[in-house]
Amino acid sequence: MRKKLHDIIFGINSKAGRAFDIILLIFIITSVFIVMFESVPEWIREYESQLFYLDWIFTIIFTIEYLIRIWISEKPLKYIFSWWGIIDLVSIIPTFLEIFVSGYTAIRAVRALRLLRIFRILKLPRFTSESQALAHSLKASYYKIMVFLFFVIMMMVVAGTLMYVIESGEHGFESIPASIYWAIVTTTTVGYGDLVPTTDLGKMLSSVMMILGYVIIAVPTGLISVEMSRYKADGKDDNLCNNCKNNNPFGSGYCNQCGNEMING
Repeated sequence: MRKKLHDIIFGINSKAGRAFDIILLIFIITSVFIVMFESVPEWIREYESQLFYLDWIFTIIFTIEYLIRIWISEKPLKYIFSWWGIIDLVSIIPTFLEIFVSGYTAIRAVRALRLLRIFRILKLPRFTSESQALAHSLKASYYKIMVFLFFVIMMMVVAGTLMYVIESGEHGFESIPASIYWAIVTTTTVGYGDLVPTTDLGKMLSSVMMILGYVIIAVPTGLISVEMSRYKADGKDDNLCNNCKNNNPFGSGYCNQCGNEMING
C-alpha cells in the first residue's frame, strides 16, 4: 500500500498520480479563495460559519495529506525539510494557531505557494529548457546589467540634485533625497504626482527624464535578449536528441522528453 500511495502522491507519470495532483490543486485554489473571502467584511458577516467550517475541512484534508507524505516517504526527514515539505507544513499551521492566537487569517494565503505544484503536473520539457536558457542569459549579462544599474543610480542622484537646485528647495523638493525620489518615480514613468516641478526649467528636466525612462527600460531587455539568442544559437545542434529531435539543456546525459541517451550531451 505504501508503494502504491507513493506512486500516486509523489509520481506524475501515471493517470492516478496526475489525477491526484489535479484534485489537490483544485482544493488548494478553493482554500485560497476562502481565505480571500474571509478578508471581505460583507462576506464574513453573512457567511462566517460556512467559511469557518470550509476552512477547517480543507485544513484537515491538507494535514492528512501531509502526514501521509511523511509516512510513505523513504526518507521522511528529507521530505519534511525539503522545499515542498516546508510549504506543506506552513500552509496548515496558521489555522491551528488561530485556536490559541487570533489574527493569522491573512497568513493562510501562503497556501497559494502550493500552486507551484502545477509545474510538476505539466512537466513541460520546453519549460525546463527555456527556464535554463533564461537563467544562463541572466548570468551571462550580470556584469553588464550591474554597470548599467550603477549608471542609472548616478543619473538619478544627479537629476535629483539638479531639481533641488532648480526648484530652490520648494514645492515638495525640500531635500536632495526627496528630489531623488522624484527622479526615480519620473524616470520609471510611474508618475505618482505627489512632487511636481513648477518652474519652466524644472518641467524641461522632467520631460528629459521621462524620455530617458523608456531608454532605461529597454536596455536591460536588449542585453538579456542578445544572450538568449546567443545561447540558443550555440546549443541549437549540439543538444538535439537523435531520437525525438527535442532540444535539451547543455550537459544533458539523457533527453528530457523521451529518455534517449544524448550522444553529444
